[in-house]
Amino acid sequence: MKKTILFTAFCCAVWMSGRAGHNTPQSREQANEAQADSLSVTLGEVDVVAIRAGSTTPMAFTNIDKEELKANNHAKDIPSMLQLTPSVIATSDAGTGIGYTSLRIRGTDPTRINITTNGIPMNDAESGLTYFNNIPDFASNVQDIQIQRGVGTSTNGAGAFGASINMRTDNFSPTPWGRLAVSYGTYATNKESLQGGSGFLSLSPDSTAMKVAVEGRLSYIGSDGYIDRAFAHEPSLFVQAGLFSETSSLKFITFNGREETYHAWDYTSKEDWRKYSRHYNPAGRYVTDDGDTTFYANQTDNYHQQHYQLHGSHIFSQRMSINAALHYTHGFGYYEQYKCNQHLEDYGLHGDVSDLVRRKNMKNDFYGVIASLQYKSKKIENITGGGWNKYYGSHYGDVLWVRNDESMTADNYYRNVSHKYDFNIYDKLTWALMNDVYFFADLQYRFVDHAIDGLSSERIQNTWHFFNPKGGITWNVNSGNKLYASYAIAHKEPTRNDYEDAIADPTLPTPRAERLNDLEAGWQHLGQVVSFSGNLYYMKYHDQFVLTGAQDENGEFIASNIEDSYRMGIELCGTFRPFTSLEWNVSGTLSRNRAEDVHLSYSPEIQFSSNISYRRNGWEASFNSIYVGKQYMTNSNNEAHTLAPYFVSDLNLSKHFRLNEARCTVGITIYNIFNAEYESNGSAGDGWCVYSCQAPTHFLAHIALDI
Repeated sequence: MKKTILFTAFCCAVWMSGRAGHNTPQSREQANEAQADSLSVTLGEVDVVAIRAGSTTPMAFTNIDKEELKANNHAKDIPSMLQLTPSVIATSDAGTGIGYTSLRIRGTDPTRINITTNGIPMNDAESGLTYFNNIPDFASNVQDIQIQRGVGTSTNGAGAFGASINMRTDNFSPTPWGRLAVSYGTYATNKESLQGGSGFLSLSPDSTAMKVAVEGRLSYIGSDGYIDRAFAHEPSLFVQAGLFSETSSLKFITFNGREETYHAWDYTSKEDWRKYSRHYNPAGRYVTDDGDTTFYANQTDNYHQQHYQLHGSHIFSQRMSINAALHYTHGFGYYEQYKCNQHLEDYGLHGDVSDLVRRKNMKNDFYGVIASLQYKSKKIENITGGGWNKYYGSHYGDVLWVRNDESMTADNYYRNVSHKYDFNIYDKLTWALMNDVYFFADLQYRFVDHAIDGLSSERIQNTWHFFNPKGGITWNVNSGNKLYASYAIAHKEPTRNDYEDAIADPTLPTPRAERLNDLEAGWQHLGQVVSFSGNLYYMKYHDQFVLTGAQDENGEFIASNIEDSYRMGIELCGTFRPFTSLEWNVSGTLSRNRAEDVHLSYSPEIQFSSNISYRRNGWEASFNSIYVGKQYMTNSNNEAHTLAPYFVSDLNLSKHFRLNEARCTVGITIYNIFNAEYESNGSAGDGWCVYSCQAPTHFLAHIALDI
């Protein structure tokens, strides 16, 4: 509460300073464009250019800018905002895009999608997953996102086997500003977000003096969820402060999230649909001593994650610049479960079988350094960079209550710890062979050392040395056409979950590191009215980890090595802009994903997305549609283990206007406007299938005030 009061006072002060100096306030975007020296923008680009693809990079990528993010940022998590991009599928356990959400790209599961913020790894070093509910409303402070499909360019953190997603936090606004955004809708979904910034403040009257800026945000997102009891409570904070000269910057960024989410990962069988409803949730179910069926109220996941980043950049000349960053992430939390008919000896307790309540705890620390040096001349651009990261994770479990003896408890009935070191160094060269023809080479060495104590009677320790070369060529045929081709090799180590699942199920093979050979080729055409692109890819794997269709007791999907497999397809994108106020963007993927003649799990052969937007006189309307083809949930060609195709459309309407000196946006988004019954995810095995049912038609009304 105290933080909220202080932050509100800060935003009011910023607003008053803005009123004093600006009779006609500009938008943040206009102010950034008008700022001649644009310090934050220029130096901010130095921070991320090392791992981003550009116009001469021979790989498939999509950029999502601030305007597009703002148009969709009403409460739902980042995966929901990315599902209009090629080959992306978003999933949601609660059925509303809030809480536990995830994504797959080209059929690849999220443990093989590299995610960074300002070049710093976001994937959990042990599981490989990125939990977006640990950073709720983070999109409010993201300047832009780049999605590289396939291996992509060298990046920091775990290897990118399906894609990499790089997020860049906001540029500092040169002028004072404030923003209040509120949303409310179906299933008691709500979002309240308060942001503000000081603008650039000179440390002396000299126009070339150092400048400072401070910005921050407080947010809360909550929802009851479509699935029964699948509520989410998610407060978060973001603060950044910067010190800028003409050629240097020092930025401190911290952000956090705290989430309490009821379990919804058990999903629902078709039998339960008919008996109860599509939003039935079996998690926490038990029978009381009186014979009544009820649900455990505290069947929840609780986690807090705090990120710290310190970035330094310096531009030596027009040809050379450098950046370096220190980072530290601390996380701690637990999830609690009511478990029926448990063997007490498995928990170190005396007795036979009983119901009990257990709590699984975790605490982790992740820290390191990244750096890159960029050199650019008329013919050559070279980037040398790398990073060193250390992870420490502790996992332990407690029994809080036993039904047959309520005084019986157990502390630390299991305990295991992990240490993981990750070091990489890379060099990227872009060489203009001749006018409009560019050669690209990218060489990376990666060292990984991962030790786990406590999963079995023996210590698990593995060390890997990976060499990941990439190369390609780009030909800018003319101002509107570009051809490119590339070949890349990537490797990835198993995760902690892979080892844990193999120990729990002896039928699974011992986890082995993966290897990917990725061949890509494409054509891009840019025109004033019509633009389009096509990308062909062939991804040949050795020992690829593929989801089996099963989930472990933590709700996480189990994967297992398949010796030989491949993914191949074509990605098509197009934009039709007959006049400035109307734009139609479409994308589609046709693919084949096989291990011999077996369909790979969770890999549809057809995907399609469409976005039609219209803007005129302050009014804005957009109509989005997504089609995802049939997905097998197991690697068996079993037609009973499939997710049915689905087609879903959303409608967004908004109005922009001025309220005195402020800018106001009021709107409503109607999701699943045609009320489709569909399932975005599921799990299956011998004789059983469960599904993640998604919400029918629902809405979010939203209002934002900018000063």
